[in-house]
Amino acid sequence: MTTLEQDRTESPLVADRPITGLDRCDSCGAQAYVRAVLQGSELLFCAHHARKHEPKLRPIAEVWHDETHKLTA
Repeated sequence: MTTLEQDRTESPLVADRPITGLDRCDSCGAQAYVRAVLQGSELLFCAHHARKHEPKLRPIAEVWHDETHKLTA
């Protein structure tokens, strides 16, 4: 087993980790509410940028983890 394979089996998958207040949008730095996983890489987005990029990214994302329900009107 390679080191990379060990890292994957010993650490939780990115998709399994909850989004916290410390996670920031990769586009603007605001609090992230959506995680997209593409080819094993993580992208974090605020609600605004998630909506902006969702039409292109969601069909090709391995994971689309959306916690925008935590936002209040």
